[in-house]
Amino acid sequence: MLQVTGSMDAHPCRYGATVRVQTGHQEVIQELTSMVKEMLTRFYKTTHWKPVRIVMYRGAVPESQLERVVITEVAAIREACSRLETDYKPGLTYVVVQRRHHTRLFCSHKEERTGRSGNIPPGTTVDTDITHPTEFDFFLCSHAGIQGTSRPSHYRVRWDDNCFTQDELQSLTYQLCHTYPRCTRCVSRPAPLYYASLVSNTAQHHVVTPPQVGYAPLSFLV
Repeated sequence: MLQVTGSMDAHPCRYGATVRVQTGHQEVIQELTSMVKEMLTRFYKTTHWKPVRIVMYRGAVPESQLERVVITEVAAIREACSRLETDYKPGLTYVVVQRRHHTRLFCSHKEERTGRSGNIPPGTTVDTDITHPTEFDFFLCSHAGIQGTSRPSHYRVRWDDNCFTQDELQSLTYQLCHTYPRCTRCVSRPAPLYYASLVSNTAQHHVVTPPQVGYAPLSFLV
């Protein structure tokens, strides 16, 4: 299941989603153009204006396919915009969010530790020393560690027409981690990624699977 979620207002607090079924073991979202076009159309119908800037937070992508995925999907988003209007070219920022890594952050002074586990304070950001020497990336631990050592999210900015500064994008990302209403705490990733996971889980219950030979027929509800 592939899903794209997007804000439906300027705050952003309301979100919409669109889902497609795709063959497994494919990292590139094949129908991203139609999905983004659908979300932009719904945004326009809700707000009556077109977004000037688009910020996409992309779920983890294997390092071996990262460049191909970025090039293909950035082109797909551009194509979606041009299909709406030929001269519609909003600024695009494409951020890959990775949680599967072995980097952990610790306080250099004991008095700075928080919680029973002695974790770093929520909102801790690192964009030097352990980051890439030339690329735009940073580690952000937006959530408070309740049990065990907190794992920061690694944000890799692979495309940025909006010319965000480090501080601007880090602040935006951290603020989006506070907008997930199903949790009373700040979460570990921006809210759109959590919504995408929810949509995926829900959509899987609506996929019709034909009964197998030899089994009694069942009722399928879509």
